Amino acid sequence: MLRGVIFDLDGVLINSHPIHKRAWKKFFESLELKVSDRELDFVLDGRKKEDILRHFLGDLPDSQIKDYGRLKEMLFREEALSIETVDGALEFLEELARAGIAFAVASCGSKSRVHYILHQLKIHNQFAAIVTADDVQCGKPHPGIFRKAADRLGSPYSDLLVCEDAISGVQAAKAAGIKCLGIADHARADELLEAGAERVVANFASTSLPQLEELFV
Repeated sequence: MLRGVIFDLDGVLINSHPIHKRAWKKFFESLELKVSDRELDFVLDGRKKEDILRHFLGDLPDSQIKDYGRLKEMLFREEALSIETVDGALEFLEELARAGIAFAVASCGSKSRVHYILHQLKIHNQFAAIVTADDVQCGKPHPGIFRKAADRLGSPYSDLLVCEDAISGVQAAKAAGIKCLGIADHARADELLEAGAERVVANFASTSLPQLEELFV
């Protein structure tokens, strides 16, 4: 029985991937580092900011990571003023609330950014739990972030569903022992199914709560 839903944030609840890529591109340009659009796709795979910085810049000191992280955060906020939700996301949250099903966010974004976005969209108070990169030691595909969110929801893992758009996120959900709904267009659907997603939909407008409850029969 479906008792709770855990949402990733970027690309699942909000259309933020283009904003992230622009912010990271500006960040790397400020360092006079050329990063191709294809290489920038790495920033969309659900990684912690610290992991992204070390991927591109090497094993930097923690103090440098924090400084660079603050700069990237500033660039993102400049770009995020017009951020919008994924089609059907707000309606799906309302459907869950009416059904008495609790839901949480588990994002590898920083605590300040995740809470900022949820407040900006006026949906912050709807979530029973909000878990961010600051709450876990390891980012996805490590399952820790989903386990922490699941524990805060208080239901058996077998009664929960994770909604994810990244391969690393699907892998993290499956490693945690939680069913996963992939959010992706047709071109990327096979990747998420191969990673372990039970089903993949383009957005929440193309599914419904009764359809997802079928995964728990």
